Amino acid sequence: MDIKTYLKQLQAMFPDTGSEIWTVVIIFSSVFILLLFNWLVNLLVIMLIKKADTTKTVWDEIILNSIKPPLRLLIWVVGLSYIAEFIWDTLHELHLVSKVSTLSIIYALAWFAVRLLNSIDRHIATQGYQGKLLDATSMRAVNKLLRIATIITAILLTMQTLGYNISGVLAFGGVGGLIVGLAAKDMLANFFGGLMIYLDRPFQEGDWIRSSDRDIEGTVVSIGWRLTQIRTFDRCPLYVPNSMFTSIILENPSRMSHRRFNETIGVRYDDIAKVPVIAQQIEQMMIEHSEIDEQEGLVVSLNEFSDSSVNIKIYGFTKNKDLAPYQATKQDILLKISKIIEAQGAEIAFPTRTLHITPTE
Repeated sequence: MDIKTYLKQLQAMFPDTGSEIWTVVIIFSSVFILLLFNWLVNLLVIMLIKKADTTKTVWDEIILNSIKPPLRLLIWVVGLSYIAEFIWDTLHELHLVSKVSTLSIIYALAWFAVRLLNSIDRHIATQGYQGKLLDATSMRAVNKLLRIATIITAILLTMQTLGYNISGVLAFGGVGGLIVGLAAKDMLANFFGGLMIYLDRPFQEGDWIRSSDRDIEGTVVSIGWRLTQIRTFDRCPLYVPNSMFTSIILENPSRMSHRRFNETIGVRYDDIAKVPVIAQQIEQMMIEHSEIDEQEGLVVSLNEFSDSSVNIKIYGFTKNKDLAPYQATKQDILLKISKIIEAQGAEIAFPTRTLHITPTE
C-alpha cells in the first residue's frame, strides 16, 4: 500500500469533515511529519559525525559529511512528491512519484559521489602524498576522471528515466565524437598530453622543471587537462599546453639525489711545488666534511696549466640537494680551501701578464 492510498483511506474515515479542510490538515500534517523526519535524520547524521571525529581514520567523517546534504534533499523531494500526488489526482496518472523518486535518487547519488570525490581531493591536497606509490598528482587525476564519469552517467540515467532512448544518443555521440575530434585536434592532443603526464609522472605539482629545447623553467603550480601552469623564477606565470611535453626533453632537478660541486682553483706558477700538498689537504678536508658524500665520487687533482695559473680541479657531490643549504656548503668549502692555500704560503692566482721589454741601443 502506497502513501497516497493510505491517505485516501484516512480521509474516508471522516466523511463529515469538509474535503478542503481535510486536505489542509493532511498537507499540514504531512509537511510537519516530513520536517520532523528530516530533523531526526539530520540529528542522527550529526551524532555519527561526532562519533567519527573520535576515530583515527578520516574516511568515515568524509563519507558522512558528503552524504548529509544529498540525503536531506532526497527526503524532501520524495516526501513532497507524495504530497503533491495526493493533492492533484491527475499527477498519479503521470506516475509522478515513481519518476521523481527515481530522478531524486539518481541526483542524490551523483551529488554524494561528487561531494565525496571533492572531499577526497581536498584531503589529498592537505596531506601530501608525494613520494608514495600513488602520488597526489595521479590521485587527483583519477579523481577528475571519476567526477566526469559520474556526471555523464547521471545525465544518461536521467534521460533514460524521462523516456529518451540513450542507445540512439550513444550512437550519435560516436559520430559526433569523431567530428568533434577532427575539429578539436589540438584540444584532444592537450588532453592526452595531460593524461600522459598523470600516468608517466615526469613531474608533479611543486617540482622545479626546465627544458633545454624550449625556454621553459620554473616551479609547477598546477597540472590541468589542457594546460600546465608554471611559475618562473621571476614570479611570472607561464602556461604551457600539455601536448608540448610529449615532444620535448624535460629535466626535473627537484628529483636529483645530490648537487654537484665542480670548481677549479688556480694557484700561482711560483707555488707549483706546493700543489701536491695543497691537493692532498683539500681532498682530506672534503672527505671529512659532513655535507660531502664521497661515495658518489670525489676528485681533487692538478688539472691543467692555464695562462696565468696552475689549476686544481675539485669535483664532488653534496648530500643536500636544496639550493640554500648547497650554497652555504659551497661557501664553507671555498673558504676552507683558501685557508689551506694560505697555510702553505701559496696564493690563489689571478690573471696576470708579464711584459719583457728589450732595451734598444
